[in-house]
Amino acid sequence: MKQLHLIISALLLFFVSNLFSQEETFSITHGPYLQALTENEVTIVWTTNRKGISWVELAPDDDTHFYLTERPRIYSEGFGFKVVDSVHVVTLTNLEPNTTYRYRIYSQEVLSHVGTKVLYGTVAASNVYRKKPFEFATNNPKKNDISFLVINDIHGNNDLMENLLKGTDWGKTDLVFFNGDMTNDIRSEEQLFGDFLDKSVELFASETPMYYARGNHETRGNFATTFPRYFPTPTKQLYYMFRQGPVCFVVLDCGEDKPDSDLEYSRIVAFDRYRTQQANWLKEAVKKDIFLDTPYRVVIVHMPPFGGWHGEQEIKDKFVPVLEKAGIDVMLCGHLHRHVFKKAGDGQNFPIIANANKAVIKAHTENSVLVLDVADEEGKVVQNLKISARK
Repeated sequence: MKQLHLIISALLLFFVSNLFSQEETFSITHGPYLQALTENEVTIVWTTNRKGISWVELAPDDDTHFYLTERPRIYSEGFGFKVVDSVHVVTLTNLEPNTTYRYRIYSQEVLSHVGTKVLYGTVAASNVYRKKPFEFATNNPKKNDISFLVINDIHGNNDLMENLLKGTDWGKTDLVFFNGDMTNDIRSEEQLFGDFLDKSVELFASETPMYYARGNHETRGNFATTFPRYFPTPTKQLYYMFRQGPVCFVVLDCGEDKPDSDLEYSRIVAFDRYRTQQANWLKEAVKKDIFLDTPYRVVIVHMPPFGGWHGEQEIKDKFVPVLEKAGIDVMLCGHLHRHVFKKAGDGQNFPIIANANKAVIKAHTENSVLVLDVADEEGKVVQNLKISARK
């Protein structure tokens, strides 16, 4: 009986191996792109056309060739196992602040797993022989000045996104925010990448970190519940806080814009309770040193706390009182598809920029001032806001 079992297992492995050999070559299909970058960690995400195990090889940014020596491998792991999947999420920990690293991504197909027998297939990897390896630099809380960009409401228009980011000096840009509604809804992985992620990787996202504030349109579609899988954050939630240089960024998740009971949501959402949960987290987050000890405090959230819709009113009622008491410097929003500026005292004690869908916020700190320029598609600055550093 044992011999028969071994024969059947061998035949099964042979059949599976031959079945896959007739298909397209195992390959990396999307990515890599950086997520959840902090002083000591980063998460790298990519996909393959079939399932496999994955790892990242990490090397210092020195004069040595990537092939000089065997580089340490960091695997995608969970609960003591190497994860077998087509979406690969590898978190690198214990990194040094303000340090540049080079990296290479690998995936190896898993053809079958029967009992304790695993049959592996082809390895796919990024090229470090004919191309320069990917690289990233960890955040530096002691950095004097930084530069960042904010775009929103692209709704799958890659040409618009590319035009807004045209001319960016990526070597001098620390980070990019996608402030919601980068797609209309999410119905598949291919749509998610086709609407904006592939273009982001092409332009910057493999080496310049992108941070996401989910918009109301990313909550729609049958694939929307998988959104967090592709956009891990420092807190493992879709609301989080981090510091780069002199700026503490608080990223909030606006949820939907209509009541949970609205016919459009088919009884599948519970955003009112979710925003309450966020507000409770926010009350504790603003007590932390990372928030209190920074010269600038910037809030990123897709929907503004005005406009009269239910979700906007929820943000005004649940988030704004906490932020007013904590003392933030500016809130950056989108959602309205037009440029709106509310100065401090106009309904809240901090300024708000609701960025248009065809504009980009170009921000940088310099000489103890945070400068925010709102530029249209032609590069014309339509608003300039300056905020002095907190003493």
